[in-house]
Amino acid sequence: MTLAAERAMAQSEQRTVVGERYIPTIWIDPDGCEHWVMDDGAEGYMSPHLRRDGIPVCRKLNLCGVVNTDQLFATDSARVGSAGKQRLRAFFQSANAVSFSIIGHTDNVASDEYNMRLSQRRAEAVAQIAQDSGVRVSSMRGYGERNPTASNATPEGRAQNRRVEIMCWR
Repeated sequence: MTLAAERAMAQSEQRTVVGERYIPTIWIDPDGCEHWVMDDGAEGYMSPHLRRDGIPVCRKLNLCGVVNTDQLFATDSARVGSAGKQRLRAFFQSANAVSFSIIGHTDNVASDEYNMRLSQRRAEAVAQIAQDSGVRVSSMRGYGERNPTASNATPEGRAQNRRVEIMCWR
């Protein structure tokens, strides 16, 4: 090996990479178990979060709130009014949960495609209020008209199906 090649090799071994940024986070899988995640944007690393005795740290998921969307949103809207924001902030700050999952639903009046978009936008709006309140949101999803809790044949049933469910990880 030449002297120049040796110098270049020594310099490359001592060079410090500057500017890389790793973003640590916790991902909660569908079973409620925590995973530590480290991501630098190009590649990442994930490891299950374990207790000292080697058992995974898992949280219980339960339904901790259902809000009728007629009380939060105008028809065909995903904008939450100021009274609704105050109510949601108070809820999120007092719920005593590690994280939240937000799930939007609609009735079957519009097309399935439209209802999927509307329920997703509404879930995102509620999730944003949660995040602005200083709590963690692990997921948000819109199901449109696909998971009704009542019959869509009556106005009362459709009103029950227009809802946002808030699931708490505890």
